[in-house]
Amino acid sequence: MEWGSQRPELERTVVLVHGFLDLAWGWEELVRAGLAERFHVVAFDQRGHGDSDRIGPGGYYHFMDYVADLASLIRELGRSRVSLVGHSMGGNVVSYYAGAFPERIERLALLEGVGPPEDTTGLPERARHWIEAWRAARDKPMRTYPDVASAARRLEKQDPKLGPELALRLAELGTRELPDGRRVFKHDPLHLTRGPYPFRSDFARTFWERIACPVLLVEGSDSPFRFLAGREERMAAFRDTDIRVIAGAGHMIQRHAPVELCQMLCQFLG
Repeated sequence: MEWGSQRPELERTVVLVHGFLDLAWGWEELVRAGLAERFHVVAFDQRGHGDSDRIGPGGYYHFMDYVADLASLIRELGRSRVSLVGHSMGGNVVSYYAGAFPERIERLALLEGVGPPEDTTGLPERARHWIEAWRAARDKPMRTYPDVASAARRLEKQDPKLGPELALRLAELGTRELPDGRRVFKHDPLHLTRGPYPFRSDFARTFWERIACPVLLVEGSDSPFRFLAGREERMAAFRDTDIRVIAGAGHMIQRHAPVELCQMLCQFLG
């Protein structure tokens, strides 16, 4: 989705990158709150999410594939000045890009986006689990729902702070109808398997330390990730940071407090 494509005077592009099992429409409330009035805004479905294509037989979603996809999008749609906003997994994607191409990014905002907990599972065991889970995911049918309302209730169960109206809209946009009339979420079931390579904060830090632009780190006061082990050390890896907390918001900040988040981003992005 793109806002401001017909307004060449908006020289600043803001790319919104969603998190795990989310989709571009998850940013809609934030954009409606006023972000698109000031910036050329782009939000896209990451590969295997929403309406983006899935990888073919034998392929997998390795993390750097997401970073390469973002690079291609910026090359095609980015204007003279580009800023990135990433949520959760999307925060890792945008920070890796900003570390690899520090000269291209003017501002970087990470919403609960300094990585998941460290995984201490041995690599051989993890590789075995990945191969077995990969095969099983291909053979196992995805869970279906009788209608959009049922899918919306599933979203509300996963995110208790998500209101019923927004849950219904996200369920409608995030599912597709099967021939029998039931609904299934659009994401590739392979995303539900644990990949062969764990998140490593020492690896991520090599990217974070190369980021040259100002970085806004936003957390929800009610998010369980605020108590992530090593969180302070991760935040300290960035050179120029502004750390903010939005009261009453959980992990899905852009859903829980879109107006307050929009005001914060507009001030930070300039």
